Amino acid sequence: MTIAHDPIALNTFAPLVDGLPALELGSAGLLPGPAGVRAELERRVARAAHRPRALVVLGLLRRDDTWPTSPGVLDATTALVARTLRGDDWLGRSGPAEFAVLLDGSADDADAVAARLTAGVAALGSSGLGAGAGIAVLEDGVAAGEVLRRATLSLSTARSAGAGTVVRYRGVR
Repeated sequence: MTIAHDPIALNTFAPLVDGLPALELGSAGLLPGPAGVRAELERRVARAAHRPRALVVLGLLRRDDTWPTSPGVLDATTALVARTLRGDDWLGRSGPAEFAVLLDGSADDADAVAARLTAGVAALGSSGLGAGAGIAVLEDGVAAGEVLRRATLSLSTARSAGAGTVVRYRGVR
């Protein structure tokens, strides 16, 4: 699993636990932001024809959304997502309370990972916290910006439906 494309950022994480970085408090701030997500997405879209890939955007949902999401919740979610990922999967932040996960695998794999992530966020035990997820498959000939738009649109639909909802982009009706 790659948490960041910057080798210096990778070395800032603590020792490995079960082959994954043991993330510490403050780790959410070490993730690449929207520009890094877009750059990695462009790199992976260019190779989309070689093997199946998908983008999952996990968005946190809170009952009281008038305050920013606390750093502790962001750190706990970062650790949860990092523990869920595999070999070549990649994690970044696509928004203030959103995580972008680039997965190597089919759309069905992405559905399973997204369902695990939304259930995991609910199990963190933070009162009123849930998550929804939007999925877009990386397709040959579809630009990175369009893949991100599709995943974000799907996340908006999932958020409207409520915590625990996963929506995969399936095209225009």
